[in-house]
Amino acid sequence: MKKLIFAASLFAFLFSSCAKKSGLLKIGVIQLVEHIALDANYKGFVDGLAEAGYVVGENIVIDYENAQGEQSNCVTIAQKLVNDKSDLIFAIATPAAQAVANQTSEIPILISSVTDPVSAQLVNSNERPGVNVSGTSDLTPCAAQIDLLKRLFPNVKKVGMLFCSSEENSRFQINLAEAQCDVVGLEYVEATVSNTNEVQQVVQSLVGKVDAIYAPTDNMIASTMATVALVTTPNKIPVMCGEDGMVQNGGLCTFGINYYELGRQTAKMAVEILRDGKNPAEMPIQYLEKCDFSYNEDTARELGVVFPADLLES
Repeated sequence: MKKLIFAASLFAFLFSSCAKKSGLLKIGVIQLVEHIALDANYKGFVDGLAEAGYVVGENIVIDYENAQGEQSNCVTIAQKLVNDKSDLIFAIATPAAQAVANQTSEIPILISSVTDPVSAQLVNSNERPGVNVSGTSDLTPCAAQIDLLKRLFPNVKKVGMLFCSSEENSRFQINLAEAQCDVVGLEYVEATVSNTNEVQQVVQSLVGKVDAIYAPTDNMIASTMATVALVTTPNKIPVMCGEDGMVQNGGLCTFGINYYELGRQTAKMAVEILRDGKNPAEMPIQYLEKCDFSYNEDTARELGVVFPADLLES
């Protein structure tokens, strides 16, 4: 174990030293967990940088670190990226962003896959952050998703709200979704999990109690969506998802944002900081204007769902 720790420390030292000597800009990346949406967010960021002329190995180096869903790992990685004197840090998902924001008030930080940076206590306001943090929000159209659920399943009476109790992003979205349920006359019951081991049991507990499930852009649910589908699909329970990656892993459908494009948009902000010297404190949080409809063909077939033509053409 000591040898592994020493090797990791040596690698970090050599990484920092080589970047410094070569004159390459150092970009640190901290990602909370691996799943389709966050991975696409990162890829879009790297591709967006390349499109602007910032290419890995030519004029930038990227130190990509994944916390594997562990908050303690987020803190350790954040400390490493700050100690390495990164020129900019890209933080993907709220816990990752919070960890690195707590470590430095000087290094520019761009965040993404964060629903509401204000409620996450990352910025003073979304219009004028006032700190070294800015970036893009993945705020999904929660009300429109509930409207879509009601349209596709007019006989639905009660919806299960499935999310991780410790994710501020999820609570923010759930509040919006529940408010829209009140508008359209749907009952709802909250079903929360605190770790991945609880997901299957919690979803199973909803069988016979709800007619449908709503899952926002929640990192824990997204990473276990295949497990959710193992319960919901055989029991004919449609799952309206917050984003397309969850749909690909077994959810029914969504009307949501494109995380790859969100990453590209964040890259444009990075270029403004690295090339133009912009200050994150004065850069408003940005949002994607366009949302896309997507669905899982296999899930739709098993549930016997036929989508309206206008949705398929959108």
